Amino acid sequence: MKRVLAVGGSDSGGGAGIQADVKTLHALGVHASTVVTAVTAQSSTAVLDVHDVPLDSIRAQLAAVLDDLGADVVKTGMLSTAGAVLAVVEALGGRPLVVDPVGVSSTGRSLLSPAALELLRTRLLPLATVVTPNLAEVAALTGLHVDREDQLEDAARAVHALGPQWVLITGGHLPGNPTDLLYDGKQTVLLEGDRISTDHTHGTGCTLASALAGYLALGDDVLTATRHAKAFVTDAIRRGYPLGAGPGPVRP
Repeated sequence: MKRVLAVGGSDSGGGAGIQADVKTLHALGVHASTVVTAVTAQSSTAVLDVHDVPLDSIRAQLAAVLDDLGADVVKTGMLSTAGAVLAVVEALGGRPLVVDPVGVSSTGRSLLSPAALELLRTRLLPLATVVTPNLAEVAALTGLHVDREDQLEDAARAVHALGPQWVLITGGHLPGNPTDLLYDGKQTVLLEGDRISTDHTHGTGCTLASALAGYLALGDDVLTATRHAKAFVTDAIRRGYPLGAGPGPVRP
């Protein structure tokens, strides 16, 4: 069985974070191992508390999984401290890496310290096979603010300059049908999608990135994996459901 190691924060509401990663990878028939970097107290309307897991525990989790179970692909989400970023960098060992540069929760809470952001930018992104920033994360990484579709390529170039092999800019927050842009420094591919009329989109970014990691583990090249992951997350959004007072989760 193919294996993906998901490294990130736990969402107590079950809609995003490690929980979304595990649900997505299970749906793809891929074994999901996990390293929890932070524990959040999270409802459908807010992140109420964040507890960063001690660095020794993060390192121990990484060693326990990688030394015994192994991983075909590593996927990272919430790496809220500088130590968490460095622990992943030190443990990767050249494995394919999908980075979801989670910086702000969907409810607006900052999830990334300034020191962690700098190390993510300078140490982790140069190791990434694919990085999957949304527009807010593009701004955090590069200072570039995107509010039109014709700016997506500029955003991709700016992120690519930080060192990843491929950049997938997710444009779902722009008006109109959601268009993502995939870029490897040479080719630019626009990935158009359908706008689903729903409020239940919690976990979209985590689901997309973990699906991309899963398809890479199953043997897809980056472009094919990206197309499959976009179709997967579109279906998950279409089947999202109400839960709590805020936006409900997508259903991988």
